[in-house]
Amino acid sequence: MEAPQSRPWSDLQSELLGLILKRLPVLADRVRLRAVCQPWRSNSLEQHLPLPFPWLTLPDGTFLNIPGGEIHRMPIPEGACCQGSIDNWLFLTHNDDVCSLMNPFSNTTLELPKLAREWKRVIGPCSRFKPIFYKLVVPSPLDSSPNSLVAALIMDDSNCRTLCISQPPIATDSLRGDRYPITRLSDIAFFDGKLYALSGVGQLLIFELDDDLVISSFESIIDSLGDLSLVPQPLAPGDPFTIREYLVECGGRLLMVTRWIHRVNISASDDGFEDKRTAALEVFEADLQSSPRRRWRRVHDLGGHALFLGQHGSKSLPPAECSEYQEDCIYFMCDYPLPSSSANPLRDSGVYNVRNGMITPLMSETAAVPLERVGQWRPAWVFPSAAM
Repeated sequence: MEAPQSRPWSDLQSELLGLILKRLPVLADRVRLRAVCQPWRSNSLEQHLPLPFPWLTLPDGTFLNIPGGEIHRMPIPEGACCQGSIDNWLFLTHNDDVCSLMNPFSNTTLELPKLAREWKRVIGPCSRFKPIFYKLVVPSPLDSSPNSLVAALIMDDSNCRTLCISQPPIATDSLRGDRYPITRLSDIAFFDGKLYALSGVGQLLIFELDDDLVISSFESIIDSLGDLSLVPQPLAPGDPFTIREYLVECGGRLLMVTRWIHRVNISASDDGFEDKRTAALEVFEADLQSSPRRRWRRVHDLGGHALFLGQHGSKSLPPAECSEYQEDCIYFMCDYPLPSSSANPLRDSGVYNVRNGMITPLMSETAAVPLERVGQWRPAWVFPSAAM
């Protein structure tokens, strides 16, 4: 009997190749597989794959693969500094206050208004303060809607917030975030085509834009958390803590995530953020249909979604689009230190399980945690395309 003839690996059936690719959640591993031979590359590009794990921007301008720990470099314009992200687009600031959105995977660029100058116009040209944080949101994905309007929340070092609306590259309107009934804008998000904002813990605002993308009106539709405003375990009422609020659309729901940060010990470090760690997270859904007054409802699941939380950009992914993500979990990093402080995004990072309240490490146990990296890039999630 003749021995069966072996076939070259390049003849691997497309179905088997797809099964292998689906077990590779890390983008770098998928790229290596496609580089083996031309048939594998051609067949792999025809596969419908879940999104790979996102990358995390590091201060020195590199990208950290989650959860494997590999460091990646992408061609970014010289002198550009990443201040945030929208999906797979980086928000970059350049010299002379130039701003842009760039997709580093397709090398596509979208010019934005000069947000720092727009901020100065609203605040006043004689102000001694300067912008330190940016958060940009869009009502629809930029890949499919490159002409989308862009809303930007700008925080300066006086802790004042400014909301800027633009039809890139033109700014159409701006609003200083201390006008009644606004107390302190902390985050913004689009939901069902409408622009919402958090103002303090629990106050939800809605902004109406006219045809010229000018803010025609705004109002408070939820005033507070009400009786839901309790100190969560493991914190005690007397413990010192800081609260960060995030607003994000998730599975057809508008969610507010409150992040409770406390000081674990007191060190001699000059960095006031060095000893701070996240103790708990809470999730609330805006019940926009309740009568007579809209309110927040506490929720204990994300409908199977994974939520990637960040001051400079948040995103939720449904289970069908996730590659081995943990369902009903919130992925978070250290996004709150000032630019002058240590910006290691892994110092206070983790995965919070909304169902059981447990926090586990963000990086896998076998991953080599990168050393402290110096630079001015802000920490942000970046979502590579599955088709790369």
